[in-house]
Amino acid sequence: MQWVVLLVRLPAGPSRHRVALWRELRRLGAVSLGLGAWTVPDVPVFADGLARAVELAGTAGGEAVVLEAAGRTPADSERLQAMFAAARRDDWAEFLADCGKYEEELAKEIRQAKFTLAELEEEEQSLERLRRWHRALSARDVFGTPEAKEAAQRLAACTVACEDYAERVFAALHQTPGESG
Repeated sequence: MQWVVLLVRLPAGPSRHRVALWRELRRLGAVSLGLGAWTVPDVPVFADGLARAVELAGTAGGEAVVLEAAGRTPADSERLQAMFAAARRDDWAEFLADCGKYEEELAKEIRQAKFTLAELEEEEQSLERLRRWHRALSARDVFGTPEAKEAAQRLAACTVACEDYAERVFAALHQTPGESG
């Protein structure tokens, strides 16, 4: 496996440049190797994000050096892959936790019989955010961590729960006064 290593040096201030670069690299899924050193597998899905990171460094008055690399020994290669896979597992764990929060929120709305179009729209937007996040994580998970399958199943469960909630909202909205549902 080939890797891209990004070495970045930024001026001390203002800190917003460091924060912007850090956010871009985290969004990209890069793994920090140490101060100012990041890596991702050398596959096309990371190219645009790396280009944005290099651009951000230049805009901040800093420097970025992009290197092609491979582990010097098989153990080095395995270590890089393990670091990257661990970062993806952390991403998936966070995603799964948010799926749980989403399902809890829907259950709360059902318990409280909060069946309004405004609430449904909010829940649908939250589900769409989960879908976008899942797509982004799936694209970065180039080694296919086991958590990806569970995440797909949880996203499907969230979709079913949202559809159930939508049916309840529409039933409540179409109920005639005095009718109980």
